[in-house]
Amino acid sequence: MSTMGSAKTAAAADSLGFDGGLTLSCQCADRKKAAAWYEKILGFKLLYDVAEIGWCELSTAVSKVNIGLSEVEKPRVGAGPVPTFGVTDLDSARAKLEKQGVRFDGATREIPGMVKLATFFDLDGNALMLFQDLQKS
Repeated sequence: MSTMGSAKTAAAADSLGFDGGLTLSCQCADRKKAAAWYEKILGFKLLYDVAEIGWCELSTAVSKVNIGLSEVEKPRVGAGPVPTFGVTDLDSARAKLEKQGVRFDGATREIPGMVKLATFFDLDGNALMLFQDLQKS
């Protein structure tokens, strides 16, 4: 049964024509300020900015995964998915971000032998997360 379910899922995905790209949309009060933060703090690259619709998009370190910033008067944060980026050394990455004043949500959590997790916030309070796969270590 699980093989049949996998085949149906693959067929459904193929029929939609997914190309492997993913853009995660976040609301912000000032897209230029937010984009500068993502560039400086996370090393993302601005792809384009469309002032007429209050939207810009940045590429991440993950192939075909972008962050879109939607400028709105009152950003609603905390209700959507949390982009979670894999790193090779979470403690080191966290220390670098903390040095730049990035706010984290408590201590790093660890599930021994499985994963380390640390949640942090952008300028508007959107949550992002780092993870380190301890099964690869």
